Amino acid sequence: MTDQSESNSSRLGPSEPLPGAVGQSWRSFLDVCEPLRPELYRYCRYLTRSPWDADDLVQDTLARAFVTLACVHQELENPRAWLFRVASNVWLNRVRGGRELAMEAPLGPDATEAPQAEPRATREAAGTLIGRLAPQERAAVVLKDVFDLSLEEIAQTLATSVGAVKAALHRGRGKLIAPDESYSVAPAPAVLDAFCSAFNARDLNGLTALLLDAVVLEFPGLSIEYGVEAARRGSLSGVLFGDPSGDRSGIGRAYRQGLQARPPLLELRMHRGEPLLLGWFAHDDGEAVRAISRVSVAEEQVAHIRTYLQSPEVLTEICAELGVPFRSSGYRYW
Repeated sequence: MTDQSESNSSRLGPSEPLPGAVGQSWRSFLDVCEPLRPELYRYCRYLTRSPWDADDLVQDTLARAFVTLACVHQELENPRAWLFRVASNVWLNRVRGGRELAMEAPLGPDATEAPQAEPRATREAAGTLIGRLAPQERAAVVLKDVFDLSLEEIAQTLATSVGAVKAALHRGRGKLIAPDESYSVAPAPAVLDAFCSAFNARDLNGLTALLLDAVVLEFPGLSIEYGVEAARRGSLSGVLFGDPSGDRSGIGRAYRQGLQARPPLLELRMHRGEPLLLGWFAHDDGEAVRAISRVSVAEEQVAHIRTYLQSPEVLTEICAELGVPFRSSGYRYW
């Protein structure tokens, strides 16, 4: 038993820690999946109630696909359809587990802004209607009417029969009646104003004083930091005092054209009743948003910051609704 254990240990190798080995495989997997990301997000956006939920579903789908792929011993004939199938399974499991209120309509336009004469984009309006459907109906309608999959492909994706797909399409298409949209708007927590002020003043001590000891700083699908000290040594110091146009900025070289060395500024904005932090970056032709952060507050301190930097679809949708200029940083920094 001892000899076997020593043999296994030597095969793992002391020079490559497990997180590093897994991280390299994960990045290679994301490189391969990158061409499919826009359509995967589009599918997830139709299934879910918001761009945030859609990005969460994309990240969970990629994580599940990464693990599942290690157990697949045959070539994938249609990677796009396979990712749709993984996304469908993840989402349906969420719904069955009560993690998403599938029959709740998506949130409406930001109530803090004056009503606009122009209607929402066709995709957004369609997503609002589809949000009224039951989970199986919603997935079937999207796969058929948006992505034009055959009945057989939809049945395979949803692990059901062609007859069940036809029934779901019939029921779903009969329910597409525009819902009323309403929600309440709460004021932004005062700590977020203080957070923006400390950030823009490059006051690292003042900034970290606003964080819970167990704070989580997350860049979905890319990195995560736990605790004040990790945040202080890691991303906060880098963002506050680093050069966003340099190699350690977290922005890939292909997306740095015209990006100036000045660190970004934060602005608090309300979007659909939720406070968001917009990261404004300086460019040769003006300032533009490159990052959006959602913040959770507990006991008047910041508990969780989730920053969407390499999430171009989320950035596009939110900034378009807010009417602010933005620049994409792609899906990765390597």
